Amino acid sequence: MNANRQQLTALEADSVCLHNFFSGNSTSMDPKRIMEILAANTETIKHIRVTYRALYNHELLHVLAQLHDSFSRAAYLRVSEASKRDAEIIRAALFGSNVDLNTIIEIICTQSTSELKSCEQAYQIKYNSKLGKDVSDKTKGSMKEILMGVLKTKKEERDDTSLAICDAKVLYEAIESGRYIDQKNIILILANRSTCQMKTTFSSFKQLYGHEFKKILKKDKCGEFGKNLRIVIQCIQSPEKHYAKQLQRRLMVGDVQTLLIRIVVSRFNIDIKSINSSFTVKTGRTLESLIRNEFCSSSSRDSDKSKSLVGDLLIALINNSKNMSR
Repeated sequence: MNANRQQLTALEADSVCLHNFFSGNSTSMDPKRIMEILAANTETIKHIRVTYRALYNHELLHVLAQLHDSFSRAAYLRVSEASKRDAEIIRAALFGSNVDLNTIIEIICTQSTSELKSCEQAYQIKYNSKLGKDVSDKTKGSMKEILMGVLKTKKEERDDTSLAICDAKVLYEAIESGRYIDQKNIILILANRSTCQMKTTFSSFKQLYGHEFKKILKKDKCGEFGKNLRIVIQCIQSPEKHYAKQLQRRLMVGDVQTLLIRIVVSRFNIDIKSINSSFTVKTGRTLESLIRNEFCSSSSRDSDKSKSLVGDLLIALINNSKNMSR
């Protein structure tokens, strides 16, 4: 009983800290305490949302959504449930001023089958529309066909080596057996295998033929379909390499902050350390050094203070990524 009461008291204290900080009632509060709270494990964050609602009769997410500074937005993404957060992000990517195809691909193709299904359910509940229909309406060409194949996946997560070997042979024949590639059979495999099973298939392909399936997609006859399929396979097979590559590209054009926030917040308890390693191999820099360069500022202007707090939160999440569970 005492232990339960202590836990409840801790959750209440965390809720009060967040309320005071985001309502402006405590200007002297140490931001480090806020970072500690927001960098807690996902289950604790869930309990804090419940406790906050009980204390103030308001949703913490609603409070954060009413604020318009960059730190409140980052905190909103952190506090949100993963499926609902991803549903909101992909909705904005689909219906923004321009369709953000990279974000759509990342959310659809870097998640496990079960995570993607949860995202689809959250999307339909919030927007009264099916994710598959909106993706179909907003995308075109071979990328549309590939993404719709991934979205159609209905199989449970499995790891069947025998099936993977058979699929690997089908993929090989689809590329090598004729003058043109067999797009239909490739899409069919994507639509009927879980994310986990597809990873096993790609591993089996390399064992059978001595190179990655992605490599033969570079052949001229694979064309635009092969180019788009390589992107999707990278997301499925090695999301950490995909994210590192996207960060490198966005960094080169000076537009990396939004992507950096999304990656750290959504992947910090999944594979952020692997993303960090891949990014370091590509650029010679760590994610923490990138964050400090992009967000941390010595200026006293309010906008820069908020920006600096975003950097502090992202670094806290990276540092607390050990022993986290989604």
